[in-house]
Amino acid sequence: MTDISKITLYSGGHKGAESEFGKLAEAWNIKEVNISFEGHDAERIRGVQILSREELEKGDISMEIVSKLMKRTYSRTKKIRKIIQSIFHMVNNGHHVIAVGWIQADNTVKGGTGWGVELAKLFNRPLSVYDQDRKGWFSWENGQWVECTPVIKSDTFAGTGTRNLTDDARQALHDLFIRSFGPAEG
Repeated sequence: MTDISKITLYSGGHKGAESEFGKLAEAWNIKEVNISFEGHDAERIRGVQILSREELEKGDISMEIVSKLMKRTYSRTKKIRKIIQSIFHMVNNGHHVIAVGWIQADNTVKGGTGWGVELAKLFNRPLSVYDQDRKGWFSWENGQWVECTPVIKSDTFAGTGTRNLTDDARQALHDLFIRSFGPAEG
C-alpha cells in the first residue's frame, strides 16, 4: 500500500467529481492541490493554487488542436481556454489521471473532462475513467478502453470529472480510495 503522507491529489475543486475527490483526499489526510485562476469559482477551497497569467500560458494550446483531438468545437473560447490551460497543470502534475464521466463512441470522454483524458493519453500517463453509463472502470491501453479495477500507486494523481456525479460514481471513488489506501483514519 502507498505511503499516504507522500501522496498529492491535483484537481480543480469543481462541483461533482472534483469536489468528491477533494472530500476523499481530506478524509484520508492526503495533500490536495486545487488548480484555479482569477475569477474562477470552485467548490473546494482546500489547497487552492491560483495560477498567474504566465503560469496559465504554460498550458496554452491552439483551440484548433483541442477541437481536432476532442472532435468538437468550442464557442466560449476565452473561458474555455483558461479551463483547458488549468487542466494541463492538473495532468502535468498528477502522474495517474483518474476521471469520471462518459466514454463516447469516438473514444473521447464527454465535456471538459475529456481534455484531461486526452492529455493523459498524449503524456502516456496511467489513465482510469469511471463511465457513469456503464457503471464501471476503464483504462486506456494500446489505443483502446479496457475494463479495469484501478488502484492509485503513484505519489501524485489528477482527479477530474463531471459536475453531474451519480451515486454509483461517488461509491466507485470511495471504493477506489479504500482499495488504494485502506480505510480512512477517522
